[in-house]
Order: sequence, then structure tokens, then C-alpha cells
Amino acid sequence: MLKKIDFYIARKVFVPLVATLVLAAMLLLLEKMLRLFDFVVSEGGPVSIVWQMLANLIPEYMGLGIPLGLMMGILLAFRNMALSSELDALRSVGLGYGRLLRVPYLFCAALMATNFAIVGYVQPLSEFAYQRLEFDLRSGALGASIRVGEFTPLGDNMTLRVEDSEDNGRVLHGVFVRVDDSEGRRIAVTADRGTFLKSDEENTILLRVSNGRLVQDEPGFQVPRVLSFASYDFPVNLPAIEAFRQRGIGEEELNLGELLKVIDNDRTSEVYRDRVSANFHFRLAEVLIMVLLPLMAVALAVPPKRSTSGLGIFVAIVFVVAVHKLFQYGERTSAIGLVSPWISIWLPFTLVAALILWMYWTLAHKPGGQPIGALERAFSRLGKLIARMLGHERRKRKRLQAIPAA
Repeated sequence: MLKKIDFYIARKVFVPLVATLVLAAMLLLLEKMLRLFDFVVSEGGPVSIVWQMLANLIPEYMGLGIPLGLMMGILLAFRNMALSSELDALRSVGLGYGRLLRVPYLFCAALMATNFAIVGYVQPLSEFAYQRLEFDLRSGALGASIRVGEFTPLGDNMTLRVEDSEDNGRVLHGVFVRVDDSEGRRIAVTADRGTFLKSDEENTILLRVSNGRLVQDEPGFQVPRVLSFASYDFPVNLPAIEAFRQRGIGEEELNLGELLKVIDNDRTSEVYRDRVSANFHFRLAEVLIMVLLPLMAVALAVPPKRSTSGLGIFVAIVFVVAVHKLFQYGERTSAIGLVSPWISIWLPFTLVAALILWMYWTLAHKPGGQPIGALERAFSRLGKLIARMLGHERRKRKRLQAIPAA
């Protein structure tokens, strides 16, 4: 019988947990996607690079999405059972909240292990990969698109303009090319078509234009020379691309083991040690707070009797995001050396843990205890006050409209 109840609770928790996790990740990625499209287009890079950059952002967003999914999965499951009186029936046969939380804590353990691996080891690698893609995009290593109707510099002394392009920029139409060298020679070319070809040299490509006219002018020419051609090749020297830096310049790119090595290294500067130590404590706090989330979820899931308010859902979302931002603020404060991480991160952690334990104890062990009852009453009074104010304004507006004009 108990196994059936455990499977039933697992099914109740699993669906909203996965749905919240996917929804949170999609919303965060969509918000970032628009800015990445603008950035890639402004840098003239291929649009496909956006998907690679978004893929490298997923581990960072999972650091917030996994705790939020765990909280909402448990909260919605227990809220559904509370509103349908299933929770009262289970408690009436001797199953306390501690026993009912056995399955949610199995989910918690699995997600904690996943989040520890992501925050501790996967996220540093994805952060480095994201920075490398951004560097390659800025430096031109990923290639630059030829913008239609604009003058695009190619190399040091060549300028290109095209009226139209097709096949992802491989075939150009209405081509204009101007080449100037240091000795004063100038070449201007107009052509019907053009295409880029690979050459034998690694840092050089060929621009082949066809059906055009060439105008050449040099200091010794009295009149510029003009000729027509069926095909003409321009060598284009690619600029030298700087190699990307090694991983580990920023503390976000180090895994937990590497962070500990930096902290224990006597040759590490005090400024860098503060940053690394703050980041190390921040990552641990982000994972360990998940131990308390099932207790918080249950405390917010059970509404007062004869109430169907969804206030607990709103409070749960605000709580997870607020705790995440609180730890981030503590990390930044500790990183600049103002206070120790034990004060800026673990003191708020202790206060948050005390609040969660009090709320759970009030619900589970205090007869008639409702930890969100005070919030329910406060929001109810606030809603009535707002409704009364709106009603008063509406009646006042009607009276003013009823007064005849002088």
C-alpha cells in the first residue's frame, strides 16, 4: 500500500517538476536569444552560431532552473492533494509530512547531484566555450557575411560592395571592387557576378568576378587603362587571427577542484584569492540550499482551510529567485574583499534555513498551524482595500458625470 502511495506522489511531483524546469530554461534562453541575434548580426557572423552560444548558456541557467523546478514540482503536487482532501486522508491514516516527503527527497537527491555536477564541473567548461565563441565572432575567425548594399573592407586595401547575394553569400551579383596599394596604384572593378574560392595559401582566398570592366590607374599613367574581361581573380589576404587565451583566467571557468587548488596556493594574490573563495562558497550554497526546498515547498503548498488561493505559488517563485540573487550579492561583496564569505553567504543561508524550518515545523507539528496564513490575511485585506478604493473612485466619477453642465 505504501509503495502505491509513493508511486502516486512520484507521479504527482514528476510532471510539474519537468514542466517547470523546461519552461524556466526556455524563458531564460528566449530572453537571451534576441540579444544574441542582434550581437551576431552586428558582428557579421553566421546566424547558426547563435544556437551554439545558447547551448553553452544552458548549464548556467540550469543553476537556477533546477531548484525552481524542484520547488514547483513538490509544491504543485502537495497543493493539488491538499485542495482535493487527499492530503487530509493520508494524514488521517498515520502518514505524517516526514513520511510523505520521502519520495520528494529522492527527487531532491538526484537533482542535487545533477546540479552539483553542472555548477561544479560542466558550467565552467560551458562558460569558457561561450567566451571562446564570442572571441572568435569578434575577431572574424567565424567568417563575416557580405552585407548587401554596404561597402565591406576585405583585408587592408580592398573594399567590396554587392547589390545582391545568394547561396548564403557564396554567389554575389552586381559586384564593385576597389583596390588601393601603398605605391599609389588603384584598381576599380565592376562585374555581373562574383564568388569566393579557396586558394593554395592558408591565409589567402580568391574573389573571382566575371563579365565585368576594370579601370586601372597608376602614378605613371597619363590616362587610366580600361579593359573588359570574362573572368578575373583577386587575391584577398585574410587578417591574422589572434589565438584565444587559456581556460582559467576567470574564476567562473574553474571547477571546484581547481578553485580549491587556487585557494590553497600560497602564491595566489589576496585579491584573486578573495574572488575565487567567494565563487567557491557561492556554488556550494547554491547546491546545499536545495536540501531545504522540499520543506519550504510543502509549507507553501497547503493553503488555509476553505481557501484556494494560489499565493503560495507566487511566494515560492519569488523566494527561489530572491535567494539566488541574495547569494549572488553575497558573492560579489565577498569577491571585493569587504566581508568574509562566512558572513556574506553563509549567514544569509543560516537565516533562510531557520525561516524554512520554522515554516515547516509550524505546518507539520503545530496544531492548526498555517505558515502562510498571515500572508493570506494580509493579501486579502490589501485586495479588499484596493477594491474599495477603486469602487470609491468609480462612484465619484459617476457623480461628476451626473452633474449638469452650467
